[in-house]
Amino acid sequence: MIRRFVSGRPIVTGAVVRRLPAESMDGFPFAHRLDGGRFVFSFPLEKDEIVYGLGEAPRGINKRGWIYRSFCSDDYLHTEEKEAFYAAHNFLLHDGCGIFIDFPAEIRWDIGYARADEAVITLDGEDFEIYLIFGETPRAVVREFRSLIGKSYVPPFWAFGFQQSRWSYPDAEAVRDIVRGYDEAGLPLDAVYLDIDYMDHYKNFTVDREAFPDLAGLAAEMKAEGIHLVPIIDAGVKKEEGYAVYEEGRDKGYFCRNADGTDFEGGVWPGTVGFPDFLRPEVRAWFGEKYRILTDMGIDGFWNDMNEPALFYSAKGLADALETASEMRGKNLDLPQFFALKGAFEGLDNRREDYASIWHEIDGRPVNHMRVHNLYGASMTRAAGEFFEEAFGKEKILLISRASCIGAHRYGGIWFGDNHSWWQHILLCLKMLPSANMCGFLYCGADLGGFGGNTTPDLLLRFLALGVFTPLMRNHSAMGTRDQECFRFENTADFRDVTRVRYRLIPYLYETFRRAAEEGDMMFRPLSFDWPDDPLARECETQLLLGDECMIAPVYEQNVSGRTVYLPEEMCFVKLSGDRITAKEILPPGLHYIRVALNEVPLFLKKGKSIPLCRPALRTSRLDIAGKEDLTW
Repeated sequence: MIRRFVSGRPIVTGAVVRRLPAESMDGFPFAHRLDGGRFVFSFPLEKDEIVYGLGEAPRGINKRGWIYRSFCSDDYLHTEEKEAFYAAHNFLLHDGCGIFIDFPAEIRWDIGYARADEAVITLDGEDFEIYLIFGETPRAVVREFRSLIGKSYVPPFWAFGFQQSRWSYPDAEAVRDIVRGYDEAGLPLDAVYLDIDYMDHYKNFTVDREAFPDLAGLAAEMKAEGIHLVPIIDAGVKKEEGYAVYEEGRDKGYFCRNADGTDFEGGVWPGTVGFPDFLRPEVRAWFGEKYRILTDMGIDGFWNDMNEPALFYSAKGLADALETASEMRGKNLDLPQFFALKGAFEGLDNRREDYASIWHEIDGRPVNHMRVHNLYGASMTRAAGEFFEEAFGKEKILLISRASCIGAHRYGGIWFGDNHSWWQHILLCLKMLPSANMCGFLYCGADLGGFGGNTTPDLLLRFLALGVFTPLMRNHSAMGTRDQECFRFENTADFRDVTRVRYRLIPYLYETFRRAAEEGDMMFRPLSFDWPDDPLARECETQLLLGDECMIAPVYEQNVSGRTVYLPEEMCFVKLSGDRITAKEILPPGLHYIRVALNEVPLFLKKGKSIPLCRPALRTSRLDIAGKEDLTW
């Protein structure tokens, strides 16, 4: 059962696909009030109650004890004190009731932070829709919610293969070197990503003809080898005379504006840019069609980035900072003056006052960006997704995005943004998987090995052993960090053993994914979903159920030979390595220390269940699906 409550004049976000009758807020069952133009509601939290949800967000599967913000944020340091990441997934599951807030502005979620026995939710506005979703179990609530928001995006089959990225592979020969390195090492690979340096001066839908003189030819060459190229597209369009995409967007009035009607100008990779007003259908159609420039070259995968939108500076903010610097030139700066000068430049990026100066057009009327901030990146995804489906049909193009909100799950997948080469980020990825699934995002994953910082062979191997199971399995790293392609390390055989496990599992993972998409289910679940009365299962946040057949439990600490796992029931412990099963043991319920070598992937099979395994290959297109064997207990 679902109840819908409406306040004021909500902006239509496109998040839901079922129209339900509206109830008055007078009947809203939680304590609520208006406070200075903000809507606040609260509900009690029982002592041992688990609160799930919020999708891509900091901290644990159980959201209690912290403050979270729904405000898509360009923040590359994912540490525990953060309150927001790149996404805004406004679904919470508490005490048998799901709460979905269809509201594209900021929401503050105090889940037992100020008071341990109370959750206080604050919406930055009075125009919204709130849905209350009920079911007999948490899984039933999620399924009911997913029926409300529509089926999840399904990528092409090859997108379940291993993918390699870096900021950046500078030219066509570097791409060939990556593929050659993987092939010579016997490591499977299905895609190579192109970061911002493939473009002509970071201009969307252009190609640097010196570095990539024949991108269409390269794409065809790679496709013949079973490799797909996946270029990046950013939200900002470079302001440059003679650049057709910019001139067309400017002349048609397609960019976001200032209050005086002039185009808002911000700075990102290309310098000054205009931001397409993706909230307008005609702008989405226009921008989506631009992807044809690259699909005509044989490209069939994209990653949308910088679409929170990220702002290095605004034209006004930069001018103010430069004026401050000019005023202080030649002065003997004391402590306050020095920090004022430093702050003038350090505070330029992603400023609230800059966001508040942006205006959109919705149904012919101006709307301030702060009212729709969380809808921006999702609308960019929608622009691309709608074009791809119309031009090529479903499941033909890979599309992932950095920023997102619920609704975008129907058009593309997500990656969890700029993580680091930190051991704790293995668990951060694991904990976001079921939360993202609740919100409809099934095709997701983290940058394996970590994007920022320098990875180590053991960290990358342990990260990959989790990535073996995530739908998006991508190794990605930042400029200035250690090269972390799997073939770069001396113990290449270990990497071959782990990545080949992925290819053995692809038939199972793909079918599990498709079933979850079709049935509105989760691919990954917390143990507490299946054993709600088991205290240890309820508190376990380092293991997940995968489908209805098995449980995963990655090793996530440095310099250890294994880990402790908790089994709520008897299970079969299996270790996979390359095309081998290195161990298979029946374990009783309880706590167990399992030993897992760096080249092994641990898996726990439930009693009476079976998983198909196929022979590994270097490409998904070469898998012998028919020649699979069953891993059965």
